[in-house]
Amino acid sequence: MLLALLLCYGGFTALCLSMDRRHAELLGRKPSAARRRALKVGGGSLLAFSLWAAVASTGWGLGVVEWCAVLMLSALLLVLLLPYRPRLAMALGGLSLLASPVVAFAQS
Repeated sequence: MLLALLLCYGGFTALCLSMDRRHAELLGRKPSAARRRALKVGGGSLLAFSLWAAVASTGWGLGVVEWCAVLMLSALLLVLLLPYRPRLAMALGGLSLLASPVVAFAQS
């Protein structure tokens, strides 16, 4: 479940950075069309991989339920951090992407 949480948070952070306003606020410039598209595809892929991670750990019966809970938790964390600590939200997104391979190897 930790792997699914890390992937969800990283995916939502990438989708957040694909928006012009948030990208300019966090990185100081607007994203190019190619970068915006890459962030959207990457964020969607991370969310899909998080579903795979949740289902692989507990099966389809509980995996989808856990995935929905992890989606809500990661989105809530991102929404609460963005207005008050946007740099921390972005740093946690990067940290989640760096930690997810370690967690994946630890689980297998």
